[in-house]
Amino acid sequence: MDLILWRHAEAEVIAPGQDDLQRALTPKGERQARRMAAWLNHRLPATTRVLVSPALRCRQTAEALGREVRIVPTLAPDAAISTHIEAARWPKANEPVLICGHQPTLGRLAAQLLAGVEQDWAVKKGGVWWLRWRLREGLPEVTLHAVQGPDAL
Repeated sequence: MDLILWRHAEAEVIAPGQDDLQRALTPKGERQARRMAAWLNHRLPATTRVLVSPALRCRQTAEALGREVRIVPTLAPDAAISTHIEAARWPKANEPVLICGHQPTLGRLAAQLLAGVEQDWAVKKGGVWWLRWRLREGLPEVTLHAVQGPDAL
């Protein structure tokens, strides 16, 4: 199973009294989302399930893919790693899953799945970490397939 973790692109700084879920992408963030979406669309199978946080900045980031997305309320900022694992059906899903979400949860999720320990790993704004689960010689294995930042595209 492939699990693609995509951090939302650069968003506006929260204004006093503003709901964090309503923060939009900046013009730079819109460019980051388009570049990363183009990179992803060349690599993602058509069967990929795209799960997105309800935050506006995540919805705008994922919209750049031009694919059907599913808004998952439990993927909101500061959600637990377990909610992401459950939503993705890791590692039993039959199709690749892309989650567009937030730090620090995405970094912690990558650390948990790759190293077996919840740590604060950094996922850059607009960046992707592509993880792959497989059986190798009968034993489960998680590997890092790719890490890509939008500014390197």
